[in-house]
Amino acid sequence: MVSGNGDADQSAATTPSTQLAVVVRFPGNIHHMKTLPLLVIALAIGTFAVRAEPVTKAEAEVHGLGDNKVSGTVTFTKVEGGVRVVAEIKGLTPGKHGFHVHEKGDCTKPDGSSAGGHFNPAKAMHGGPDDAQRHVGDLGNLEADADGNAKYERVDKMIALEGENSILGRGIMIHAKEDDLKSQPAGEAGARIACGEVKAGK
Repeated sequence: MVSGNGDADQSAATTPSTQLAVVVRFPGNIHHMKTLPLLVIALAIGTFAVRAEPVTKAEAEVHGLGDNKVSGTVTFTKVEGGVRVVAEIKGLTPGKHGFHVHEKGDCTKPDGSSAGGHFNPAKAMHGGPDDAQRHVGDLGNLEADADGNAKYERVDKMIALEGENSILGRGIMIHAKEDDLKSQPAGEAGARIACGEVKAGK
């Protein structure tokens, strides 16, 4: 409603939860009050929103569980043909150690159980990293030298940084023993000795 002096009547009603009042000034110094659905305004704002850039890098800082002194970094970089995984770990006993991505990035429990089992969205059988039948999280083994240092590098075709196989927010786990790449459900790799959450990198 418009009063004689051209000002909108203060008693004009609006719908509080679904509409927003918009005042538009027209020639003649007269205000017309119109209502537009909030959805339309939200869509208009969304038109100018900047889309998030796709994640192309991720990293996990690995730390020992319980009394284990293991530490290191695992990086993940999206490349042609998959994701390049590079690990540099120290503080291991010499030999092979199961190396997996687990369901959760929760490393709070000393035995690593808070990270859940192997990341396996397809409910597949456990296997080696080059097997057709494997968990997404099956990365095989790290091999530590006589000084307890291990380096690992491969381009993996199954893990991803987006979509159903995304490892973001999940846990990297290192085990006390070698993964035999065949025993079910997890390769008989023994205790969980080190863990780290996978986070998007810059």
